[in-house]
Amino acid sequence: MSEKNNFKPFISADKVMPELTPFSIIFGIIMAIVFGGANAYLGLRVGLTVSASIPAAVISMGFIRLLFKRDSILENNIVQTIGSAGESVAAGAIFTMPALFIWMKEWNQPAPSLVEIGVITLIGGLLGVLFMVPLRNALIVKEHGVIPYPEGTACAEVLLAGEEGGSKAKLVFKGLGLASVYKFLADGLKIFPSSLTKEITTKSFAGAGIGIDPLPSLVGVGYICGPKISGYMLSGATLGWLVLMPLMKLFGGSNVIGSATKAISDMSVNDIWGTYLRYIGAGAVATGGIISLIKSLPLIIRTFKDAMKDYKNQSVGGASTLLRTEKDLSMKFIGIAIIAIAVIMAILPIIPVGPLGAVIIVVFGFFFATVSSRLVGLIGSSNNPVSGMTIAALLLTSILLKAMGNTGHEGMMMAISIGTVICVIASISGDTSQDLKTGYLVGATPYRQQIGEIIGVVVSAVVIGAILWLLDASWGYGSNELPAPQAMLMKLIIEGVMGGSLPWGLVFAGVFIAIFVEILGIPVLPFAVGLYLPINTSTAIMTGGLIRLFINKRKIKNEELRKSQEDNGVLFTSGFIAGEGVIGIILAAFAIIKVGDKSLSEIIDVSSKLNIGKIGSIIMFLLLLGSLVHTCIKDHEKSQAK
Repeated sequence: MSEKNNFKPFISADKVMPELTPFSIIFGIIMAIVFGGANAYLGLRVGLTVSASIPAAVISMGFIRLLFKRDSILENNIVQTIGSAGESVAAGAIFTMPALFIWMKEWNQPAPSLVEIGVITLIGGLLGVLFMVPLRNALIVKEHGVIPYPEGTACAEVLLAGEEGGSKAKLVFKGLGLASVYKFLADGLKIFPSSLTKEITTKSFAGAGIGIDPLPSLVGVGYICGPKISGYMLSGATLGWLVLMPLMKLFGGSNVIGSATKAISDMSVNDIWGTYLRYIGAGAVATGGIISLIKSLPLIIRTFKDAMKDYKNQSVGGASTLLRTEKDLSMKFIGIAIIAIAVIMAILPIIPVGPLGAVIIVVFGFFFATVSSRLVGLIGSSNNPVSGMTIAALLLTSILLKAMGNTGHEGMMMAISIGTVICVIASISGDTSQDLKTGYLVGATPYRQQIGEIIGVVVSAVVIGAILWLLDASWGYGSNELPAPQAMLMKLIIEGVMGGSLPWGLVFAGVFIAIFVEILGIPVLPFAVGLYLPINTSTAIMTGGLIRLFINKRKIKNEELRKSQEDNGVLFTSGFIAGEGVIGIILAAFAIIKVGDKSLSEIIDVSSKLNIGKIGSIIMFLLLLGSLVHTCIKDHEKSQAK
């Protein structure tokens, strides 16, 4: 807490600079459209999206500062705030809405209209921003120095590096350049694989698997979060991949459970993870979220009380007693807006949720907004299990709807619509919290950032409907070109609950694993996330955490030098996250752009001619880690030489 009390932002509260300007709004809108479209395709293709906050900051800093000669760091911050909203709205929509498209085809009904998609995603986006506003003081301000918010911190470092220049800027851009080249070689030219998985085939330990995704961004998240959080995630993954999955293989035999299409004995480790372990992980994530909310209730209540005091301290139309850096959107406005949106959801036919669905969305939405906002502070937006939270919401929603007689086509449409809104809420609230963390560090005005988020949400909601409709018309969801893996899972869950075929035993296993972990005193959310995500993700994050541990444990008497080493690593790995994010967006665009009968991504793929294989991938990753260690310690070495 002392770090928070002593904290001073880069731009002091008494200094006024250009911030929410027409220029920053227009430029932010352009990036929201670009990032939203690119991430929609990427998510539908591989089931993952790329956090856009840092790429947006890098691009805005490059264009605004270098090309247009504008030097307001707060203006740059607004651009990335608006731009990153596109990716978050896209993530919420693509994980759920394609299921509705598929059902409409199966039922011989017309596809959802652009207006319907736009309104549903808009409501989710607006609620996500509004729910996050009262939480800002609790999660961003009071927990400063406790919750790291890796992307938010990295984004601030990118903006500050551009502002301050010198060696700090060089470190960020060195990391950015290295990660960009690395990512392009791996996933652009495909010279070496960016995901390595080894299935253990010995009969006595069948079903186990190990692996790693040797990517710069995951190393960056692990370094910024530190060894403890990284270790909790890896412990969850270890339980899943080296304990539970081998047990499933051992006792599963010829059983075919739930939505599975083949016997467990015939499944690969990826099949077992995708078909069974993710249900356990989803149950653990949901329970971890509930536990986290219960433990956070006193803090949340105090936050609301503080927010109301802040509101009372502001006279209507008069001068505020709050500092510029403490001003949020009015609590009165927040309350009225949430009630108005709930009423609109309950009565508007184009949103097929009804009064019951509106209540479910507001209650569950606030819960998952709280969980998501805290979770991204621990493990980063790129690893935020939005789909896991959506699975939990869909499970509870489908059960309630079925219990009240809302089954069949109508009940399934209600469930997926509610799930979409909640998924967008979880996604945009996590993004908003990262952006507000960036703003807190650089000295932004919170309510201007919150307005920027709303602008980004509105624009992205309009665009995402057109993108989803066009992609479905071009290839169709569930096809080889657009497998939409997350949406297919949501579809199976709703059909499983409504049809009575859901593997509840797996879900409850996750629930009680989470309770057991909490009893042991282990932070349950990062553990549950590790259980839900592939082990490849957690092992890569752990490498960054171990390097942070190594830097901390080096025997150095001068504490300033030790801090300098850590700061070097944060700056360098911020560049890692930024570089991979930028190239990820570019590669997603390459997959869409056609030259003749091939996409640009197919044209630049040289894997058939030049491929250094798995060994080469490991060597490249070790070189990447070596560059991080060297960057962290070089200031110390120079000082020792002097």
